[in-house]
Amino acid sequence: MRGGLLFHTGVFVGVKKYGDIKVVDLSEWGRPLGRAGARFLNDKPISVLHVTHLHLLLALVCAVLVVQNRIVLACFLLILKGIIDAVDGELARLRERPSHVGRYWDTIADTIGLVAVMAAFASVLEWSGVLLCGMVLSTLFQYSLFNRYSVLMRLKGTGDFTSRIDEREQPVAYPWEKQSTVNALHALYVVLFSWQDSLIATCSGKGSSSLRFELTVSSFLGFGMQSLIIFGLALLGGVEHLPVLVLGLNNALMVLVLLRSWL
Repeated sequence: MRGGLLFHTGVFVGVKKYGDIKVVDLSEWGRPLGRAGARFLNDKPISVLHVTHLHLLLALVCAVLVVQNRIVLACFLLILKGIIDAVDGELARLRERPSHVGRYWDTIADTIGLVAVMAAFASVLEWSGVLLCGMVLSTLFQYSLFNRYSVLMRLKGTGDFTSRIDEREQPVAYPWEKQSTVNALHALYVVLFSWQDSLIATCSGKGSSSLRFELTVSSFLGFGMQSLIIFGLALLGGVEHLPVLVLGLNNALMVLVLLRSWL
């Protein structure tokens, strides 16, 4: 079905992430490996949620390795975690089984992993509690910004609305998932993340006509690209510069994207 379009329960499958829109998404470098992993697992008795559990486990292992001062190995596993993170979404598309449970749990699992890894770095690098909170919140806002333009671009390119900019409205469960589980995870998502998405939306303008600038620049803030940069810092023995990256460069890029959205 390569190159073809199939509309299935609100999802275009068998198409590129942004359809025919030509855009540079820096976070997508691991997507081909994610697709290969999804094809390998497609006929295996492994669910999408199993894959999500695996990348959460890898993040927790990374945190333990950081505390043990095995920084390079830990940061390499963060790259592997990012690739596996791409597998679950690709596997859901390949099996034509979108999932609200998977959507919300993936975000929650990513955040648990983020907090664990940042707390580990805080322990090793002796960050204050204020700095740790700033690092976590800044990263979450950066992810929200990238998610906003990724979702908008997918809507423009393929009509894919499995992810929404505003998740406050409770969705109806797909036939293959329980409404009670969707309700519980949706409620947790709204409490933890909806305010971040709303704040980013409030700070954003209407955006450029194509959104290419916003998508490309904000994609630098996505986990895929950030994991490569953090690994590079680890190889150079410079992980102490993480706050400069997250609070300095990344926040500057965030401001640039938001300013551009108003021009």
